[in-house]
Amino acid sequence: MAKLKEIKKTLETVDSTKIFFVDFNGRIMSLPVNPDNIESILEDGIGFDGSSIAGYGTVNSSDRLLFPDPDSFKVLKFSDETVGFFIASIYDEKDKPAQADPRAILKNILAEAEREFSFKFLLGPEHEFFLLKNGKNKKNLHTDQGLYFQASPHDKGEVVRNRIISILKDCGIAFEKSHHEVTPSQHEINLEPTDPLNGADRTVLFNYVTQQIATEFGYRATFMPKPFDGYNRNAFHLHLSIQDLEGNNVFYDQDAAHNIGTIARQFIGGILKYARETSIIMASTFNSYKAYVIEREAPIICNWGFKNRSSMVRIPYCPNPQSTRIELRNPDPAGNVYFQVAILIAMGLEGIRNNITCGEQSTSGISSKDLSTKIWDKRFLPKSMFEALAEAEGSSFLKQALGDETYQNFMALKTQEWEGHRTHVTPRELSMYLDR
Repeated sequence: MAKLKEIKKTLETVDSTKIFFVDFNGRIMSLPVNPDNIESILEDGIGFDGSSIAGYGTVNSSDRLLFPDPDSFKVLKFSDETVGFFIASIYDEKDKPAQADPRAILKNILAEAEREFSFKFLLGPEHEFFLLKNGKNKKNLHTDQGLYFQASPHDKGEVVRNRIISILKDCGIAFEKSHHEVTPSQHEINLEPTDPLNGADRTVLFNYVTQQIATEFGYRATFMPKPFDGYNRNAFHLHLSIQDLEGNNVFYDQDAAHNIGTIARQFIGGILKYARETSIIMASTFNSYKAYVIEREAPIICNWGFKNRSSMVRIPYCPNPQSTRIELRNPDPAGNVYFQVAILIAMGLEGIRNNITCGEQSTSGISSKDLSTKIWDKRFLPKSMFEALAEAEGSSFLKQALGDETYQNFMALKTQEWEGHRTHVTPRELSMYLDR
C-alpha cells in the first residue's frame, strides 16, 4: 500500500504514464494510460488486442490484459516531457497469466532454477547501437568516423551517451563504462549487473531511452544487427554468473583448472549442445546472419575459450572469485530479450542436469582456411535464417523451454518473416541477373 501511494503521488508530477512491453520480435510497445486510474490498472489490468501484437494471439482469441509491475516503475525526464514508465506482464484473464508471455517464461525458468538447484543469477548485458543521421539519404548515414575508444571530438556520440547515462542515473540505474565502438557511428554502454528479470526489463528501458535521446539530438539510434557491409555488427553480449542462496559464486572453484569448476563447465556444455537449435532466438532476423563472418568479432563456431573474442562462449578475465562469469557472444539486440535470457539459462541448466561436457577450450581465432566448404556443418552456428529455423523446427528442447503455444507462435512468425525475404527481389539481384 505504501508503494502504491508513492507511485500515485509521483505520477502527479509526470506528463504521461506509459505501460511498456515487447512483441515476440522484440519491438517495444507502449500504452499511454490515465494516471488517475493506476490503482485499478495495477489491480485489474488493462485490456488490449493481442491479435494485433506479433505473437500474442489470434483474431478469434485476442483479448489480453496488461498488468504493470509496480517494481518496474521509473520516472524518465526527457527534454520535452517526463514519463512515468512501467513494464507489464501479459494475462489472458485476471489471475490467469498468459502462456505466450516472454516475460513470464523468463520468470518461470528463474523460479525453476531456484527450486531445483537453489541458484540465483547476475546478468550484465552489453548494449551496442549505432547513432545515424536521421534523413532520407540512405547512402550517407554515418555521424562520425570514430574508432574504438577514440576520444571526442572524433567521437560525436559522447554527448548523446552522457545524456542517456544521466537519465538512467536519475531513475536509479548506474553504468559501468561507455565508449565509442569499433565501427564508425557505433557506441556501447554497459550497466551494472543485476538479476536477470530486472536486466531484461532494464534492456527495454535502455532501448527506449536511447532511441528517444537520439531523436532529441536529431539522430536515429538503431539496434539493427548489421546495417553496413564490411564492418562489425551490433552485438548483445550477455554476461552471466550463478550464485547460491548465500551469495557465493558457484562458477568459481579454487581447485579447478583456471578456477572454472564443474558446474560452469556443464553450464557451458549445455549452451554448446543447444546453440544451433536456439540460434533463431539469439539471432532472430534475416539480417542477423549477415554478421556471422570471420574477423568481425561475431562467433562462427560453437565453441568456448578463455579471453578469446572469437569464441561463442568466452570466459573473461576475472580479478576475483565473485566476478567469475561466462559471456555469450552470439546474441544481437534485435531479438526479444526475455526469450534470449530465458533460453541462455535454460540451456545451461540442461547441461548441469545431464552432465554435458564442454570439451576443450578453443585457443585460437578463426581464419578463412578453417571454414568448411560444406553448406551444412554442425560445428558452426547457422549461416542463415533458414538454417536456424530448420534447426529450431526439430528442437524438442526449444519447444519444451518456451512451451507449445509460444513455440508455435514464434516459429510461425519467423517462418513468415523468412518467406518474405525469400520471395523478395532485391536490387542486388537485378544488378547481377537482369541482363543475363
